[in-house]
Amino acid sequence: MIDYDVDGDGVATITWNVSNRPMNVMNMDTMNAFAEAVDRAADDDDVKGVIVASAHKEFCVGADLSVMGDGDLSMLEDFMKVIHGKFRRMETSGKPFVAAINGHALGGGFEMALACHHRIAADNPKIKIGLPEAKIGLLPGGGGTQRLPRMIGMQQALPLMLEGKELAPAAAKNIGLVEDVVPADELLDAAKAWILGDGQKNKVQPWDKKSFKMPGGAVQSAMGQQAFAAGNAMLHQRTYGNYPAQQNIMSCVYEGCQVDIDTGLAIEIRYLIATAMTPECRNMIRLFFALTEAGKGAGRPKDIPATSYTKIGVLGAGMMGAGIAYVTAMAGLDVVLLDMEQAGADKGRAHAEGLLKKRVSRRRMDQAAADATLARIHATTDFADLAGCELVIEAVFEDREVKADVTKKSLAVTGDGITFASNTSTLPITGLAKASSRPDNFIGLHFFSPVDRMPLVEIIMGKGTSDETLARAIDYVKAIRKTPIVVNDSRGFYTSRVFGTYVREGLALLADGVAPALIENAGKMAGMPVGPLAMADEVSIDLMYKIGKQTREDLGDDYVEVPGDGLVQTFVEDLGRVGKKAGKGFYDYPEKGSKRLWPGLAEHCPPSAEQPDVEEVKKRLMYIQSVETARCMEEGVITEKRDADVGSIMGWGFPPFRGGVLSLVDTIGIVDFVADCDRLAQAHGPRFSPPKLLRDMAAKGEGFYGKAA
Repeated sequence: MIDYDVDGDGVATITWNVSNRPMNVMNMDTMNAFAEAVDRAADDDDVKGVIVASAHKEFCVGADLSVMGDGDLSMLEDFMKVIHGKFRRMETSGKPFVAAINGHALGGGFEMALACHHRIAADNPKIKIGLPEAKIGLLPGGGGTQRLPRMIGMQQALPLMLEGKELAPAAAKNIGLVEDVVPADELLDAAKAWILGDGQKNKVQPWDKKSFKMPGGAVQSAMGQQAFAAGNAMLHQRTYGNYPAQQNIMSCVYEGCQVDIDTGLAIEIRYLIATAMTPECRNMIRLFFALTEAGKGAGRPKDIPATSYTKIGVLGAGMMGAGIAYVTAMAGLDVVLLDMEQAGADKGRAHAEGLLKKRVSRRRMDQAAADATLARIHATTDFADLAGCELVIEAVFEDREVKADVTKKSLAVTGDGITFASNTSTLPITGLAKASSRPDNFIGLHFFSPVDRMPLVEIIMGKGTSDETLARAIDYVKAIRKTPIVVNDSRGFYTSRVFGTYVREGLALLADGVAPALIENAGKMAGMPVGPLAMADEVSIDLMYKIGKQTREDLGDDYVEVPGDGLVQTFVEDLGRVGKKAGKGFYDYPEKGSKRLWPGLAEHCPPSAEQPDVEEVKKRLMYIQSVETARCMEEGVITEKRDADVGSIMGWGFPPFRGGVLSLVDTIGIVDFVADCDRLAQAHGPRFSPPKLLRDMAAKGEGFYGKAA
């Protein structure tokens, strides 16, 4: 797993070559082997310097998260002491170490590079370099919080760690993360040349020299104090104190950079252990694994051959259809983008062209690649052009008759043996499948707007949809580099149904006399990207009105009044305030300046004299989402807890620190959650009443992810 070699010039090469994992990862076994190689080189008088390299396509992607253990963090502490001890051995051995970064160097892998005296990266824009631990609720624990600030200064280092930024080699060199970028085939030669040349004069790290001064100013300096004052304020503004890892990164740097490096490293371990003990960290690590599984298509039926696509049809060239065409073409597939009018089809293609121009301007794609991608999109009004498509996706208006018409016209050209998908967000797939003579080949593919940025696709199984069709749908979603979750047919499916509870609870709070500013701030403080009233404006109030009206018509006497129905009706029918697209909804949207809550809200929804505690408002907004998800689980709309949590995070912005809608229940504790929901149901209505699934789990002391604490 760690290869060791010394050439005739006295240059040792320690090569990471972990064969039992798809990537080079750090665990106790690999680190012990690496430690043995470091000691061997350091103790060999004939070795003039050491290259740390990789035999894999990546350099090293950091620690194996299994070292976190099952709640016992003693293994993590022991592991980090091994890492710190061996990295310090590299730094103080009296021999120059150089990192030859041939691929991704992330987390502990980049911290290993930081412990080298010099870093050279291959010139490949696809390589990622950085410390992304904060994205999974951790902090850089292999010395990153101490070495990076000492190398490039606190002002530059803090944002990189707090945001978990990953940089390409050229960008990494610009801010000093690596010293050199060379062609990939020259990497090892360049590393050896440095060791035999400048490396012989640079065997001591800057922070181990008595003359060392912190780049950009020490913590106690005016610049240092300003950086922490501003940094803490910005951090609280963005996170509302919900992410312990970020706060602990700030503390690590603040405390550790006032003392020597060894004391700073001890401080880092202390904060790492404290961070790992938080529920937020456990939630985010669990979410990381769930996202990884979902991204690999974990819901795909087994033993069904994989499908490779070459040509896809997209019906409807509006924002959704154009977005689907763009991501499909970006995956290297030909696309037929069909609309009622040629002008509409051309407009959809132009939307894709605009997205490609942005990529070129940002140097994320060259012009030749952009031209080739755009050439794959054929804008047309002729259904005959769909001939040869293996998959057709309709993204037309939310109207059953329109959808049925385009379905029949498409299948008349392609034949009914192809996979046909609807991008509907609310209409039941089983009903839409009646327009096809092969409902077994009919499925839902619910994309999210904007398609080019939203990573999730909700795959909806109709009652007649076959496993083969599901497998083909997942193959397509993976081909366009999106993450699929699988749900069963239901009104609103899973994501639209549960997401709607957040918005409607905001309206219910407003109708109850809660101040709109309190509602909006509580939503953001709870971790949601925006408040529920702003979200209603984004979705558009008139769309909510139309969906509610259609649902009422479909269900007849079975329709149950939803909180906020009356308010939505008033805003659409009486006030004409339909949302952001019209420049007026619950907010006003001036041409110049930021949006602001509509002053007229006080007239139509007068605030009560007594306002609830902000924590109570947060509970109402968040708990309702988890209760509705539990109902979806009970009804079989969603069957995998993984898909429930991943869908909530990637689909509508449920806060990652909570781990997802079901993880929230476990974090609170199933017994406490059920008791609190019963209290809310008594105070605000049966929508909060826990379903039998939750009551049974509470009685058994079982959470969604194991026994209740």
